[in-house]
This record gives sequence, C-alpha cells and structure tokens, in this order.
Amino acid sequence: MAEGKTAAKARREQRSKGKELRLDGLSREELHRMLRQMLLGRRFEEKSAEAYALGKIGGFCHLYIGQEAVAVGVAAALRPDDYMVAAYRDHVQALVKGMTPREVMAELYGRATGCSKGKGGSMHMFSKEHGFLGGWGIVGGQIPIGTGVAWAIKYRGEDRVCVVFLGEAAVNQGAFHESLNMAALWKLPVIYVVENNRFGMGTAWERASSLYDISQKAAAYDMPSAVADGMDVLAVRRTVLEAVERARSEKIPTLIEARCYRFMGHSMSDPVHGVYRTKEEVEEAKQKDPIRIFIDRLREADMLTEEELKAIDERVRAEVDDAAEFAESSPEPEAAALHTDVYAQINEHGRLFMDRAGRGEA
Repeated sequence: MAEGKTAAKARREQRSKGKELRLDGLSREELHRMLRQMLLGRRFEEKSAEAYALGKIGGFCHLYIGQEAVAVGVAAALRPDDYMVAAYRDHVQALVKGMTPREVMAELYGRATGCSKGKGGSMHMFSKEHGFLGGWGIVGGQIPIGTGVAWAIKYRGEDRVCVVFLGEAAVNQGAFHESLNMAALWKLPVIYVVENNRFGMGTAWERASSLYDISQKAAAYDMPSAVADGMDVLAVRRTVLEAVERARSEKIPTLIEARCYRFMGHSMSDPVHGVYRTKEEVEEAKQKDPIRIFIDRLREADMLTEEELKAIDERVRAEVDDAAEFAESSPEPEAAALHTDVYAQINEHGRLFMDRAGRGEA
C-alpha cells in the first residue's frame, strides 16, 4: 500500500517537472507571480482610466493595456539590483520593478505621497531604491540616459545591466543611433527593448520607416539583436535572458524588438479607435490578449486552477482599489515644494562629486 502511494507520488512529481519544462522550467510560484504582475498592470491601468475620466488625474496619461507581457517578461529576466529606464508609458514598468501601487497611483493623482512627490505625474515615475530611473516624457530622451547608466555600471566594475524601454517611433530619433553606436563601441551592459506597438501616436510604423524590421538596425553598429513576440510573456523573458547573460558576462549590448499591440489609444486624449485604425483591427488584436494567452497556457499545463485565478485577480483588484483610496486621501504637495528637487547641489568646481560607490558630495 505504502509502495503504491510512493509510486503515485513519484509519477505526479514527474508530470509536474514535465509541465514546468514546457513552461521554460519555471515553478508554479514563479508562473503565478508573473500572472499576478500582468493582472496588476491591467487592473491598475483600468483604474487609472476610470480616475482620469472622473477628473482625478490630470495632464497626459498613456496606458499600457495590451502590452503587459513585455514589461513583465523583461522584469522576470532581471535581478532586483538591475536598472530600468522607460519612456512616458511607464506605469506598469514601475510596478514590475517593485514600486507599490500606492506610490504610483498617488503620483498619478499629483499627491505628495507619490514616488516623485506629486510633481512628476504619469510620465515621470522614479525610484532610486528599486533602480527605476524614469519615466521620461521626451521621445527618445531616455535612450542616452540608459546608455549613461550602463557606462556607470562598467566604470564601477559591477555586473548589473540596464534595460532601456522605448517605442518604435523613437527609433527615428538621432539619440537612438548615437546611443547604440556608443554602447557597441564602448561595450556597455545595456539592453534596448523597442516596444513596437505599430503606431507612433496615430502613424503606422510602415508609413514612418523605410525598414520595417527594427531589429535589423542593430547591424549598423555590429550589435546582437532579436525579435520577440511581445504578446507572449515567456517568449519575451526567454529573449531577454539571453541578452542579459551577454550583457552581464561580456558587456555586450543588445537590441530587442518586442512586437506588441496597444488596445487603448496613444493617450487618454486619443480615442481607442481614432481615425488611424478600425474597430475591427483592434478587436482582432484583442484575440491575442497576452494575459488570456498566458492563462490558457497555464491551464493547459495544469499550472493554474479557476480558484487560483479568481484568488489572484481578487487580491489584485483589492490592491488597486486600496491604491486609489490612498491617493484620494493623500495631501497635495506644499506650495514651497515647487522650488525643491529642481537643481542638484554643486561644489565650487561646478559639478556634483560622485565617488565609485555612487555617493555624492556637494
């Protein structure tokens, strides 16, 4: 009797290992963590859209709905001490890097408890503690900044890497080409992830570029490149893992094109469908919803039950509701705060002294 139970247990364990291998060898706990992050990103953005419509969030607001697999897949390939720099569509990147929904939502509300003390807003999330160095509003402006972070990593002799997120429209900016040239020339541990959601605001990529395959642009700088299915979180993770290993061990940069699709408009001021794409096109794209695809794969591999899915989603919804309530009840910045954190303190030589450990002295 005991031998029979032991054999049955062994068979179950063997089946479980086989299922893990089909899902890149990830454990149930790791897979559920990735699903939770994707659901958190989706529910957070839905709540943000609701708050914006009610006038609780002002200014620009660019939502990430439909692109969750990219941010989560990238984060799953990084260590907590690695750096991440993003463009203005940055809410979900901030969350997957470890920032709390409370501090991100409070920043959207313009409250003093926000990660940038309520003075940055949607496009300027920041957390030195978690190595998330912006949210940047200028198209392509974050690319040389992330390249500089990678230079600092190499200068300090660290084995960290820096991931730079950018949209496909930023590829036509001069800063993109200058940065890739320097990264390849100086052998910097940086990974450029182009989130190609096909539309730079309302302009389709094929109307703005003579070359459709963005990854090929790396050839001009003798840089490794790859194309990842941006609607498949495991495919993104797999591609980024290779680039991270190359950056960490050999200080070689990589250009990754993650082909994805945004289900919302460019920003909250842009209708979902607008005049540049049809309702039918958006609905067709939604058939490849990255969250639904991942849930289906987990179910097929017996890695997710209906009860587990319901529990994860309920916890995420509660967390997002709590974040909104926290932001609503948080104070606005004091008027005097307008003049703080504007300039760095410099010494008599006209610069901020930084030692090799990253500590500064005025």
